[in-house]
Amino acid sequence: MHAQNPALSLALLRTHLSTFLRCRRHHSPPFPPPPPTMGEAYLETVIPKRIALFEHIKKQQLERRAGIAGETIRVTLSDGKVKEGKRWGTTPFNVASAISKSLASNALIASVDGVLWDMMRPLEGDCELKLFTFESDEGRDTFWHSSAHILGQALEMEYGCKLCIGPCTTRGEGFYYDGFYGESSLNEDHFKRIDDRASRAVSEKQPFERIEVSREQALEMFSENQFKVEIIKDLPEDKAITVYRCGPLVDLCRGPHIPNTSFVKAFRCLKASSAYWRGDKDRESLQRVYGISFPDLKKLKEYIHFLEEAKKYDHRVLGGKQELFFFHPLSPGSAFFLPHGARIYNKLMEFIKGQYRVRGYQEVLSPNIYNMNLWETSGHAANYKENMFVFEIEKQEFGLKPMNCPGHCLIFDHRVRSYRELPLRMADFGVLHRNEASGALTGLTRVRRFQQDDAHIFCRESQVKDEVMGVLEFIRYVYDIFGFTFELKLSTRPEKFLGDLETWEKAEAALTEALNDSGKPWQLNEGDGAFYGPKIDISVSDALNRKFQCATLQLDFQLPSRFNLSYSAEDEAKRERPVMIHRAILGSVERMLAILLEHYKGKWPFWLSPRQAIVCTVSEKSEAYAVQVHDQIHAAGYYVDIDTSDKTVNKKVREAQLAQYNYILVVGEKDAEKRVVTVRIRDKQEHSEMTLDDLLKRFKELVEGYQ
Repeated sequence: MHAQNPALSLALLRTHLSTFLRCRRHHSPPFPPPPPTMGEAYLETVIPKRIALFEHIKKQQLERRAGIAGETIRVTLSDGKVKEGKRWGTTPFNVASAISKSLASNALIASVDGVLWDMMRPLEGDCELKLFTFESDEGRDTFWHSSAHILGQALEMEYGCKLCIGPCTTRGEGFYYDGFYGESSLNEDHFKRIDDRASRAVSEKQPFERIEVSREQALEMFSENQFKVEIIKDLPEDKAITVYRCGPLVDLCRGPHIPNTSFVKAFRCLKASSAYWRGDKDRESLQRVYGISFPDLKKLKEYIHFLEEAKKYDHRVLGGKQELFFFHPLSPGSAFFLPHGARIYNKLMEFIKGQYRVRGYQEVLSPNIYNMNLWETSGHAANYKENMFVFEIEKQEFGLKPMNCPGHCLIFDHRVRSYRELPLRMADFGVLHRNEASGALTGLTRVRRFQQDDAHIFCRESQVKDEVMGVLEFIRYVYDIFGFTFELKLSTRPEKFLGDLETWEKAEAALTEALNDSGKPWQLNEGDGAFYGPKIDISVSDALNRKFQCATLQLDFQLPSRFNLSYSAEDEAKRERPVMIHRAILGSVERMLAILLEHYKGKWPFWLSPRQAIVCTVSEKSEAYAVQVHDQIHAAGYYVDIDTSDKTVNKKVREAQLAQYNYILVVGEKDAEKRVVTVRIRDKQEHSEMTLDDLLKRFKELVEGYQ
């Protein structure tokens, strides 16, 4: 990679920028008219200014490093081998190149002593080094984060917007960039223009360069962008601020990034939508453009095909076809579950409740509305109030509960507790409400009213490991039945945390031991725990290989302290503080139902199906027997319908298959004489005769085996 001459690159940029703006003034079809921009003067002034500041600071930092570089350092690789390098001189890319050309061309990001590190960033001392390719979570997330910068560059250069934030998505499927366009909006008609601009950035092999800046330098660099200024001002005083450049884009970013833009061989805009700055409906309205990228074109084509397949099984489409649920504008974000949808919803809850009996959970019912004093004690009033539905009753402020944990603390504390009662596993399917922004509502996956299989375990510190192992086994049992695979990550103490270091270390050690004993591989996610305790993140993969976070498992030392919870120890005069474990297996029942609907592609397994069987008559002569068959199956507790219409039997069978009945039972005169049914299974052509007793026995086996 050749070093850039700052003066030359700035001169070239001004030339390119001038040419680009001149061309845009005379721009004509086939491109759609662009939305009004912040003004060409904005681009002509701001971009050269930022680059000049960036290059000036970079030059100063390179000069400082040159004076301290050269000392020999030891670099320990993941296989234990040790390489020698030079302090402030050797980069992870240099180390990769010394190992193999292939590794150097595929490694996207490094980890230095557990901290993600740019491949081109010099090492600062002895360290442990790991290298990641696109096949790893670290490599993939970094690749998509860097692609977001390419997207941001295209949006800023094409439309002169003020860029806000551009991360990889939380579901690990690409990236987006939010921008402020005034009153204008973007749509799919603009995508080709954006894609073309991004392709140009890729072809230019723009390096991702990093500098550290002071708060004053950052504020000067981004003074024309009020969104970046707000982010900078909100950063802690002692927080290091980093800025990255790729081509004409200079962006506030903590990084890290891939070596250069040419690694992104395939890029595509996917969709555009509205968003609010910082998710606040009272703030500025932004445009969010989503994209996807890959290191080769084949992967992009496979992904586009996957999206087309996924559209066919969108839970909103299937839910309508199967008459499971609907939404109404008079209650946005709250689903109306129709009879067949309610069958699945209730079956999921019954399934979990059955496991609660086996696993020693006790179900409780708690209020929906609490005085805001409760939420002040729990800390939600200060940190979560904007996501709550709050109202006044008799001149006092109340709120609908967005979660069950504070109420469960009240239940624990309503009488004196003994160590003999612990662990106390408290479960609650109470209705929860969260004031999600209207633009964020998405079918059943993002709603305002929902229920979850919420539970809180109050236990002693010495019981944490066993309880965590019990929850992990519970998760494995449930997800195996659903046909999900799942991954585990241990998220440890963040920079800002509550409580003492010793308690955190004990908790992390207990979680580590439980994960090791679980027999399932897991990853360390350093510094990503909640402020109140470490947690285990569980992401599931469905039949379409999409990742979702449903289950949660978090340790909490703070709520027991805030509510002053205690129990009497063996020495009755001594009071001890319990540890609280937050856990859910399904998570939101609404969201899980949506995921399962898409996972099964609308073909529910028998035990969970809202349409388990249908009896179809061949003619009127067999109708009386068909009614007997229907009534007997119904009496046995299964969901069964009957079709006695005058349609042909072939048409009845076809309609039953399309409606996703698991078992189609054809009844003719001969069947009535022999007291049997002709059985057809949903997706199979062959059929067979069965007595009703044998059929009910088969149904019982399917339900008991969760099939």
